[in-house]
Amino acid sequence: MLKKIYRLKERQVKKVLKNSKPFFSYNIVLNTRPNREKFNRFAIIIWAKSVKDNISRNFFRRRFYDFIYNSPLYGSFWDIWKNYDFVFVVKKKTKLDKKDKNTILNFKKDLSFLEKKFNN
Repeated sequence: MLKKIYRLKERQVKKVLKNSKPFFSYNIVLNTRPNREKFNRFAIIIWAKSVKDNISRNFFRRRFYDFIYNSPLYGSFWDIWKNYDFVFVVKKKTKLDKKDKNTILNFKKDLSFLEKKFNN
């Protein structure tokens, strides 16, 4: 899990969504914006239409923060792009089910794809 200082609050997420440069994958959109901090901050938005209950939402939110923290590119990739805010938005059409392994794999693939796409 990421420490709280590396997570965006609701007010900060709104600023990123208002003035951001988006990167798209099939199921997730990455919005980025420079910040004034000396580190990166992250957030994820999972719509209520994408999950059945809050348990699934928390499951995928925790998977997201674990992915960011344990990413193989974490040391190199996120350190290159310092001073940025990252907001990942799961599209409403995407259905996330924590019991379906394909859904979990697709979620990780989309995150990896966006990470590589932003790096280029």
